[in-house]
Amino acid sequence: MSLTIKQFADTAEVGVETVRFYQRKGLLDTPVVPSGIRRYGEDAVKRLKFIRAAQRAGFTLEEIKELIDLDACQDRERARKMAYQRLQVLDRQIEEMKKVRDSLRHLADQCAHQGPGVCPILEAFVQ
Repeated sequence: MSLTIKQFADTAEVGVETVRFYQRKGLLDTPVVPSGIRRYGEDAVKRLKFIRAAQRAGFTLEEIKELIDLDACQDRERARKMAYQRLQVLDRQIEEMKKVRDSLRHLADQCAHQGPGVCPILEAFVQ
């Protein structure tokens, strides 16, 4: 596999500038350019897809860099600890979102069943 930077970026549905940003942050290697055109192989594609998946899981770029470094030294204990910490944050966010959802549902129900006047939704957001 030998991809141009555009083809490489397309594999993870990111832009070329995102690839360059990840390179500047040390998350991706910048390939050696003997022919003048940077080429990316299968390992780089795996790394880019890992970065994107870790971002979707909510890891910061700094944490992703640490996970990459942990993979190189096979420190599974630290990687596991980071995953559990991230899970705790996600659990808190889920609970907060459930409360927001329930509150919004209550306001929407009030709006549907209340007579004329100020909409409860709009009134709640002004406070």
